[in-house]
Amino acid sequence: MPVPPIHELTTRARDIFRLVVEGYLETGTPVGSKALAGSGGVNLSPASIRSVLADLESLGLLAAPHTSAGRLPTEAGLRLFVDGIMQMAEPSAQERQAIEAQLSAPGPIEAALEATSMLLSSLTSSAGLVMVPRREPRLSHLQFVPLGPGRALAVVVGDDGAVENRVLDLPEALGTGSLEAASNFISAHLCGRTFGEAAGLMQAEIASGKSALDDASRELVERGIAVWSADAMARPVLIVRGQANLLDESTLVDLERVRSLLDDLENKQSVAQLLETAREAKSTRIFIGSENRLFALSGSSVIASPYRDREGRVVGVVGVIGPTRLNYARVVPMVDFTARSLGKLIG
Repeated sequence: MPVPPIHELTTRARDIFRLVVEGYLETGTPVGSKALAGSGGVNLSPASIRSVLADLESLGLLAAPHTSAGRLPTEAGLRLFVDGIMQMAEPSAQERQAIEAQLSAPGPIEAALEATSMLLSSLTSSAGLVMVPRREPRLSHLQFVPLGPGRALAVVVGDDGAVENRVLDLPEALGTGSLEAASNFISAHLCGRTFGEAAGLMQAEIASGKSALDDASRELVERGIAVWSADAMARPVLIVRGQANLLDESTLVDLERVRSLLDDLENKQSVAQLLETAREAKSTRIFIGSENRLFALSGSSVIASPYRDREGRVVGVVGVIGPTRLNYARVVPMVDFTARSLGKLIG
């Protein structure tokens, strides 16, 4: 059954729904009719409130974990609340100052990004996520070492000292002379360039007919450069800090969910792929529970916002992950402010 838009709820139903969601997000426990009829609640009898709660449950917006318990919002209910009712609470002056101070500290950009992840974790009582801007390393050394018929080991060294090895399948007729020629060509012409620049230069030389390589060596260079160039661009670096914040007293009764969440966070490539979907968003994105397959089992929410350089290009994503009962009204503006502050830093 599709969830109705917020304007189709009566004023009474909307008020009770809002109080249930806000109460749940604050306490993490179901909200009952007696609490709703108490101080600051709605001016209705508990019986009338129970009738409205039953209607909201039939619409798929609320659920009752036990027959005698109160109600809590479903994931669909949380989505309706976030999109249609929630009123944002801008970060306080103290919180904004703390974020800006952390980002303006002297040191490498990576240190600032890691500190940002820790600070977001602390301010939101969640785990902080920052996807580092993609940086394609420059080639320092690439050599092809024969391993036997049809196979060679490609050893690539970046200007940052990182070393990667990969076994390549080759035509069996390819001799050691072609491997040596390919290695020498790279050393003489391509070192000091990014893989993208090296690929462009290689294509230009081939098009102009200036390349001194034979066909086999040329194909080997092209293939090696293309593979590593694609790898570098498809390998975002993800910083996750504050996982301990996901283990509070409320998680003791739901350890399996938390264990599933921590397992998901260990698989950083999958988390990075999720954050990639937020790169092209115009504003902060909110993923609630099973809306994303990665966190369907752990029932967790992710709030993520892209950050841009001064030319408006998206260079990374910052966000938090926590239980679905995150304080969205407070956390969403905080993530958005952090993303904008990071953009000023990246330059």
